[in-house]
Amino acid sequence: MHVGTQIIETARLTLRPFVLQDAGSMHKNWISDREVQWNYGEPAYEDLGSVIELLEKWIASYVRSEFYRWAIILIDNEECIGQIAFCSVDEQHHFADIEYCIGRSYQNQGYASEALAAVIRFTFKQTGLNRLQAFHRGRNMPSAKVLQKAQMRYEGTLRQSYYYSDTDEYDDRVYYGITKKSGYISRPPFLSD
Repeated sequence: MHVGTQIIETARLTLRPFVLQDAGSMHKNWISDREVQWNYGEPAYEDLGSVIELLEKWIASYVRSEFYRWAIILIDNEECIGQIAFCSVDEQHHFADIEYCIGRSYQNQGYASEALAAVIRFTFKQTGLNRLQAFHRGRNMPSAKVLQKAQMRYEGTLRQSYYYSDTDEYDDRVYYGITKKSGYISRPPFLSD
């Protein structure tokens, strides 16, 4: 069923397993940015040492075939501009929850959609998973555009189901999904075989 994190090429990106050498560009481009990490639902990593510790955990996890986490590498400059991962895999029911983030300087250029579409295509061709799903918080509307451009379909909203402990406020979770049968047929033009 699982093949683990494999290298995926698109027209502008290489999606590959993280390596320790990614620490510098990760820190520079996205993982230390509080806003990017807040939208991703993770803490910002302020020093390079903490980024290296995180990378060591991820790299050790690549031995598990059900672990999927890709560094998003821009082909033009070999910079790590973000990540895309399955945050959970339900092996019994053959689906995974997918998440992604892109550094602020690289947002609104189609990189997240390009990476997501490539991972969807890879998943349905190379693994036994039948479904991918994701949600965005109601406040994060740019993420809705990423999901839609990658051909994921809106499936519903869980109102007031996300709690911000720092502001004592609630937000919606807006769910999208795609299945193998729904046919990821059309291929966005930015993907290569």
